[in-house]
Amino acid sequence: MSTEYYVDKESVVRQIWGNGDIILFIFAGASAEFALSKAVDWLYFTERLPADPLGRLFSTVSYARAIVFSEKDSALRAIDAITAIHSNVEAKRGATIPDWAYRDVLFLLIDYSIRSFEVMERKLSWAEKLEVFDVFNRVGTRMGVKGLPETFEEWEKMRYQHLCDNLQHSHYTDDLFKQYRKHLGTARYRILLESQVLVVPDKVGELLGFRKISLLYPLMGLYKLSRQLKVNWLLKTLIMPSKYKEQIKALDSVPVFTL
Repeated sequence: MSTEYYVDKESVVRQIWGNGDIILFIFAGASAEFALSKAVDWLYFTERLPADPLGRLFSTVSYARAIVFSEKDSALRAIDAITAIHSNVEAKRGATIPDWAYRDVLFLLIDYSIRSFEVMERKLSWAEKLEVFDVFNRVGTRMGVKGLPETFEEWEKMRYQHLCDNLQHSHYTDDLFKQYRKHLGTARYRILLESQVLVVPDKVGELLGFRKISLLYPLMGLYKLSRQLKVNWLLKTLIMPSKYKEQIKALDSVPVFTL
């Protein structure tokens, strides 16, 4: 009997979440948008994100990859674990995370998976975009998130509306970016900002005061060449602090999970 996986082995979603370069761009975009979310106070309640934004990145990536690369039953257990973590936070705070906040996270994972792949590789076909949408929409359904879109076209409309309704530049925004700079250092922080310019939607860029064109854009060809020469791992170690060296290398491997 053949093994059933949560994400088909031939799916472009596996290409996206099995590529460390793309994952780092997803992180760059998500870190910008998280800072603007009207629900960012939930991330401050646990204090995990401001205290260790890079550690939070690798924790989030670990769960996402557990879902993408695991057999179906293991992936479902990973999703249930995520739900349990959020339920525990809600119990401690005595409040409920709004469904729109859950949708925002799922929507940005869909969006930045697509945007980051297209920055690093090529334009996705319509069918491939549908694969990305389907995977994360199923995650949301398993988590019990209400009001999810039924089609990619509906997701596009809802994504735009969420960007308009649920983002704002607040004191949390400024504080989070201070934390990014503190944990990355000035040079790496500048690279993060330019990476964000490359992938964020216009609304996010406007709220953060970004210019339209990233200074990294002319360098993308050189970076892609470094990948062909198998030296891009060196560039990634320059971009991320050395204590995350092993985690960075692991991003380019197909993980094995036992959940």
